[in-house]
Amino acid sequence: MRFSVITAIAVGCLAAGAHAEEVAPTAVKYTEGAVEQSLSGVAGDAANGRIIVGDKGQGNCVACHMVTDLADVPFHGEIGPMLDGAGERWSEAELRGIVANAKIMFEDSMMPSFYKTEGFIRPGDAYTGKAADPETFGPLLSAQQIEDVVAYLMTLKD
Repeated sequence: MRFSVITAIAVGCLAAGAHAEEVAPTAVKYTEGAVEQSLSGVAGDAANGRIIVGDKGQGNCVACHMVTDLADVPFHGEIGPMLDGAGERWSEAELRGIVANAKIMFEDSMMPSFYKTEGFIRPGDAYTGKAADPETFGPLLSAQQIEDVVAYLMTLKD
């Protein structure tokens, strides 16, 4: 009986350690623009990432990028690089960094920082004075959505 209780406790501790906690937007560690650590601690879902990339209410990546795989989504933009082959051009860590905050790797990028919550002026602050409460203001995409988008981008090979 004692052995099985100790075994159960050890297994529980190992399982708890295997599930990493979500990294807060202010705690992301960038190395030359890349982010090695998963932001959510959970593998990305490429199918959900595909939806986010093409959804004008979520990532809306197609507003600036062309993606052949999303030909059914109208009005692809041409100001960002084509995403076909993104999984071969950049590593998973580089893609995570680019999606989280492209300006760290590409200083003059017009791409939104999808996982950033401070260090910029929100339009409400400058224009209407009715910006979101800084205490509750969240990133454009959640940590898991970033991981899902990265998983999808990794599937885009030439």
